[in-house]
Amino acid sequence: MPGRLIAIGDIHGCSQEFEDLLAKLALRDLDRVVLLGDLVNRGPDSFRVIQLARQHATAALLGNHELRLLNFRKTDDPSHLKKTDYATLEQINGKCWDYMEAMPLTYEDKELGVVLVHGGFLPGVPWQRKSARVVTRIQVVGPDGEPCKRAEAPDSPHWSELWRGPPFVVYGHTPREEVSTTAWTAGIDTGCVLGGSLTAFVLPEKKIVQVRARKRYFTP
Repeated sequence: MPGRLIAIGDIHGCSQEFEDLLAKLALRDLDRVVLLGDLVNRGPDSFRVIQLARQHATAALLGNHELRLLNFRKTDDPSHLKKTDYATLEQINGKCWDYMEAMPLTYEDKELGVVLVHGGFLPGVPWQRKSARVVTRIQVVGPDGEPCKRAEAPDSPHWSELWRGPPFVVYGHTPREEVSTTAWTAGIDTGCVLGGSLTAFVLPEKKIVQVRARKRYFTP
């Protein structure tokens, strides 16, 4: 029996919930676990999350929070950082940095016709032509056709509403109370660090497995 491809949404330092979800998934030998980025920041234990990722994940994708920390490390420019980043910087060590440096932008399974990514893709542009800035940060597509955050263009459509596929895309980054699906996408950031849930999306059956957050760790 072939293994499952298991995508897990934004963990944001919620190590206990990550452990709870791994236990609920009861991983088998041939399973592939792919974390959709934003393993770190905001929650209580980014270091432990990276430890668990190194132990259990086939891949962890680059999220905008990892990208921000890496940009700070390269430039030593604190303008890259936000207030909650400093607690993470105190926790992580050299192996954590090595792990983040090696994070790919996407994970493709051609057989399943699926691509996993942190933020998403700009519709109308082949997904392979990806830049870290776009795929880690995109939420909505603004009036000028450019990617931007929901807060910057609240009336603009989310990129997933415009995505016609193939491939089918599983993504995180845009927190919602429930998993958001279209014919060609599944958004699985259900705001664990905000007191919501941590979600796994299990392929090929497209099954949703969740654990509730133990508490709200962060208020935007």
